[in-house]
Amino acid sequence: MDYNQLLDRAFAELPTLSQESVDFKIPEVDSLIQGGKTVVRNISQIADKARRSSEDIAKYLTKELGTPMSINNNMLEISAKISQSSLNEKIRRFFEVYVICKECHKPDTHVENRDRGYIVIACEACGARYTVKNYQ
Repeated sequence: MDYNQLLDRAFAELPTLSQESVDFKIPEVDSLIQGGKTVVRNISQIADKARRSSEDIAKYLTKELGTPMSINNNMLEISAKISQSSLNEKIRRFFEVYVICKECHKPDTHVENRDRGYIVIACEACGARYTVKNYQ
């Protein structure tokens, strides 16, 4: 066999990218409106999926929604009535900007550094590093 035949055989055995399945799914918010407050009951599960702290997600939501929040008994208490669809949109945006890698589109990232208004995100899957504006 010559080189071109070996190369053709190797390419024929490679899997195609379209057959890959992505099992990562952004979690849905489980919220409940109680009087003038909104309670997110699954903030710890969302934080675990994002591999970030509940406090980081609360800080992001505080800035995005412009209302104070607190974490009590693994639940996020928002001092305003916020619809579940609006919360899902904000959480989806958090994952897009601060969790999912911009290069390989995998959620295997961590915060490497917080400095002067920016966060350095590092991807464990592909090794990419990039900065995003800090949400604090």
